Amino acid sequence: MQEKQNKIALVWFKNNLRVHDNSTLYEACIKYKTCIAVYCFDPRDFEITNYGFKKTEKFRAQFLIQSVANLKSNLADLNINLLTYYNKPEDIIPLLVSKYNIETIYTQKEWTQEEATVLQNLTNNLPTSISVIENYDQFLYHPDDIKINANQIPEVFTNFRKYLEKNCFVRNQALSPVANQHVIQTEETFIPTLQDLGFEAFKTHPKTAFPFLGGETCALKRLQNYFFETKKLGFYKKTRNGLIGADFSSKFSPWLANGSLSARTIYWEVKQFEKEHFHNDSTYWLIFELIWRDYFKYISLKHGNNIFKIHGILNSKYHWNTNQTNITNWINGNTLEPFVNANMIELKKTGWMSNRGRQNVASYFAKELEIDWRIGAAYFEALLVDYDVHSNYGNWMYVSGVGNDPRDRKFNIKMQVERYDPQGKYQNIWLQNTLFE
Repeated sequence: MQEKQNKIALVWFKNNLRVHDNSTLYEACIKYKTCIAVYCFDPRDFEITNYGFKKTEKFRAQFLIQSVANLKSNLADLNINLLTYYNKPEDIIPLLVSKYNIETIYTQKEWTQEEATVLQNLTNNLPTSISVIENYDQFLYHPDDIKINANQIPEVFTNFRKYLEKNCFVRNQALSPVANQHVIQTEETFIPTLQDLGFEAFKTHPKTAFPFLGGETCALKRLQNYFFETKKLGFYKKTRNGLIGADFSSKFSPWLANGSLSARTIYWEVKQFEKEHFHNDSTYWLIFELIWRDYFKYISLKHGNNIFKIHGILNSKYHWNTNQTNITNWINGNTLEPFVNANMIELKKTGWMSNRGRQNVASYFAKELEIDWRIGAAYFEALLVDYDVHSNYGNWMYVSGVGNDPRDRKFNIKMQVERYDPQGKYQNIWLQNTLFE
């Protein structure tokens, strides 16, 4: 790649808040001697949605602030300054292009409607001479490597997984970016505080199953601990349906969601673990779950806005309701099911819920209460620290019978409790705590 002399590139960070395995950043640093970076805390992400919830609540907001602060520090080691604003990208970035004589903008490619609209608004505000280069950098299996078009993606996960495992490969991680050779003086900006974003400061709940900080540094530290220091990866399949504590599952999803950690990095570290230690069902199963994550991204690519519509990608006609009393009881953990209540209280107090819990509370919401599943999905979007648009709406469609589940299952919550919380230890943690808080 030929370097651009005396030209400047702008790296626009979105959900790729990392330096390691970031092909967008690598390409910019290879082609340009001078790069500056920007992250926008978009005010629209903290507004009340049509469903009555903040789009981003305090847990994910705090995790995001931590992640951006860590990114700023890691970029500084490359002589790249990260400019941060509490403003819309389409309003800020054109000003930066003009002020710093930017030639090219590098960013991660997104395709869901809100993100696509922001990009369109931005390009409308840019001179036509400015290039915007987008890279798919959030997949395990890159779209250019799967050898089929998005409209050919199988509607059943197992068929998708088998196709990938037989026909496709996972790319190597992107090379480490080179440090800026020429550093320019930029304006001083500040990362907004929780209070700036409209929240009060809060303390992490002592019982949370996700006690970790945001950012790439913590993500890589967690990966090393879970894989190589404790070798808990080797038991992942047996423990992943656990409900209590930090180590029953990998807990990578919040870092994956905002891109502090890449799926490729996890994949190749699993392969390194298998090379150094052993290969078993658990090491495979973590990759299996990463393929599920990819699958919902590809389903989103294939079906577009249908993933946000009440009839889903199947166009299935159910009689949904919007009973506000039932919605409020579900949110506050006041339903007829103690296991549902415990999970919903955990979510409300920590911004986290286990995968097992999510499936049960979503099934109860959609199949038992028969409430418009998009309301539940919007609440998850607000509260979950690991919210990812594709996985969230893909999973809610799946559980609600309007997505990729060919069996249209309904969870028997009593049987789930007998299997996963037979002594009631998990329920006791959250249901008893509420009596004293």
